Amino acid sequence: MAFYAHHGVLKEEHTLGGKYEVDAELTFDFTEAAKSDDITKTVDYGLVYRKIREILTLKSFFLIEAVAGEIAHDLLRDFLILDKVSIRVRKRNPPVDGICDYAEADYSTTRL
Repeated sequence: MAFYAHHGVLKEEHTLGGKYEVDAELTFDFTEAAKSDDITKTVDYGLVYRKIREILTLKSFFLIEAVAGEIAHDLLRDFLILDKVSIRVRKRNPPVDGICDYAEADYSTTRL
């Protein structure tokens, strides 16, 4: 998923914004969905996308690590079928003193 959002440590990052990419790995038992071909037995990926978009575009963070953690915990909270969530957030062209394609934070958590 790709979004334009306003996160970062520097004030300019909050003003100008930048491109962010998110990978979401959702682990759960979808045996019933596979047997029944019934969306109510699985995760609605459209809802997952909208939740991630909301967090990335409506909230403000200093760190991509915080973005990844927020997404993971919100998905576990909102989708009870999930057992584990792994989120990778990439910030394209981060403001470093040199050439850098992206900075990435990878966060995983499981249901207790």
